[in-house]
Amino acid sequence: MAQGKNGPPNTNPLIGGLTKNTLALVLTGESTGRLGPLTARRVKPAVPFGGKFRIIDFCLSNCINSGIRRVGVITQDRARSLIRHIQLGWGFQSGDFSGFIELLPAQQQFSDGRPLGTADAIRQNLDVLRIHQPRHCLILSGDHIYKMDYAQMLAEHALSQADATVACLEVPINEATAGGVLTVNREGRVTSFAVKPAAPAPVPERPDRALADLGIYVFNADFLQRQLVRDAQTPHSGHDLAGDVIPHAVSLHRVMAHRFAHSCIRSDGANRVPYWRDLGTVDAYWGANRDLVEVIPELNLYDGRWPIWTHQEQLPPAKFVFAHDDRWGMAVNSLVSGGCIVSGATVRRSLLFSNVRVEGARTLVEDSVILPDVRVDHDARLRRAVVDTGTSIPPGLVVGEDPEEDARRFYRTPGGTVLITPAMLG
Repeated sequence: MAQGKNGPPNTNPLIGGLTKNTLALVLTGESTGRLGPLTARRVKPAVPFGGKFRIIDFCLSNCINSGIRRVGVITQDRARSLIRHIQLGWGFQSGDFSGFIELLPAQQQFSDGRPLGTADAIRQNLDVLRIHQPRHCLILSGDHIYKMDYAQMLAEHALSQADATVACLEVPINEATAGGVLTVNREGRVTSFAVKPAAPAPVPERPDRALADLGIYVFNADFLQRQLVRDAQTPHSGHDLAGDVIPHAVSLHRVMAHRFAHSCIRSDGANRVPYWRDLGTVDAYWGANRDLVEVIPELNLYDGRWPIWTHQEQLPPAKFVFAHDDRWGMAVNSLVSGGCIVSGATVRRSLLFSNVRVEGARTLVEDSVILPDVRVDHDARLRRAVVDTGTSIPPGLVVGEDPEEDARRFYRTPGGTVLITPAMLG
């Protein structure tokens, strides 16, 4: 059953019928290197986030909470950890209830070996649409952090009699050059769609704002199939959904814009700013995680009306030991996950993912994001660091105090975040 904008179940029969007749396809993309060494071994949707989740958990949870129970996850490059996560954490969808979360590997049955664009990746799996025969197809990018009721977007799509609908968000115009930008008329119909424009078109009467494409689309299923086949036969096409298929559809068909503010989940009241994040850089990744330790973070992970689901490991509770004059095991203004042990050390304004150990009276972890299965040994000091899974920080290592030394040994961003991986420490 679909849920309303603020969490309670939505009993609107129109919405219930729409979600039952919708198939969601999640694009996981290729490892592009935008997150540096964090995506050397995994695709971006598989990167851990928020102390216990993966990035892809957010769009999958939105599907379940919205009442959309038929989901295909299209994998391409470096997908091993993503596949394992889906198998372990999302296997509760039973075919007995007409629900599934199915992994769809890149088949390349129509490809000549060139890298697949997003439209081509979907076209490779057109058999899935033919088998399940949905009325609508919801296309999602699996690498963004947000809470959204897709059922509201589906209802708006159906009522407007659109061929396709594009979710969008008002952003500062100087930030709109990184992705797709829409222009719309008074009806809300998209009149133009440009990817990475040098001069983004402003929102009417808001010269400082532009409508940014969020990578969330609703298509009539038969319309989508026709457009994918047409695009595949078009010479010189990049076979990309945002770069080729949608601009062509805008010029000839009825494509509508859906404002993200109409369907985002505002857990703490209607006045909160809509939360949507593209963790496109290590600085953005660090910042989005670090924001979660604030007293009232912009993203509420504690809202039981719109939960974020994930693979839940069976781990013991977090443990803090020693309370002597010179040795206090403590964490303040921090998130600490199961299986962690803080032994005599100090953790401030940081996230510790599962099975992290921080040891030593003079050991300090501050303003840092520590991914699963990391050990921080005696006398180490970490400030503004991201430590990748399985890293063992040696005794006495100091990070975040000498920019030149950090850049020489590790991956240091322009914003001053230091990323450490096991390979960097040998």
